[in-house]
Amino acid sequence: MRTAIAKKGTRHVARRSAEAASRAPVSKDRALEHAVAVADAEGIEAVTMRRLARELGVEAASLYHHVSGKDEILDGLVDIVSAEIELPSPSDEWRPAIRQRAHSTRAVLRRHPWAVALMASRTTPGPATLRLLEAGIRCFRAGGFPVQPAAHAISAVDSYVHGFVLQEVNLPFRDEAELAAMTGAIMDQFPAEDFPFLFELTVEHVLQPGYSYGNEFDVGLEVVLDGVATRLERAES
Repeated sequence: MRTAIAKKGTRHVARRSAEAASRAPVSKDRALEHAVAVADAEGIEAVTMRRLARELGVEAASLYHHVSGKDEILDGLVDIVSAEIELPSPSDEWRPAIRQRAHSTRAVLRRHPWAVALMASRTTPGPATLRLLEAGIRCFRAGGFPVQPAAHAISAVDSYVHGFVLQEVNLPFRDEAELAAMTGAIMDQFPAEDFPFLFELTVEHVLQPGYSYGNEFDVGLEVVLDGVATRLERAES
């Protein structure tokens, strides 16, 4: 029996050794790769040093040899997301370039819905984050905006895009049927005469076939860009 137990223990140790040998070395890049996967699947709250260590197959203390702590992980996550956003090509035509940047930003943030609330909170941005901001400012400056109007413009556009996505990823319905059920329940609780314009908009726009909240993005973006263009005209006059 002792021989059998010894052989079983030897096989167990050998299997663990083989598994350890087959694992890729722990690194900051691998930790961030797992952090993105965890955040996408379970939300940013699930990203902890203990969880990442478990995903990497090491003790939590070992992970601190590669990253200083959770703050470095969060900074890295923001930079990974920023790097996925396609940068506009240098051009004198600021409007299509900014439109492209806005659409790419929205697409990436929809893929990583946890990121939109995280991006503005970090105090140590990485190179990809700075390149994204640099590209946006360059679009306006190359398009003829003086420094101050360019600052106002990039702030307005990014605030719109991030704010829209924040609402979009937190909508309490997934399709037209759920939207109709939700709005119907709300409207049944309140008299229409108390909220005439809200009810009118809901019936004549939101509850129409084919409605999608996402379709509001392009309309709102053009409103913002029209306002930005007006500011440029005033600056030039």
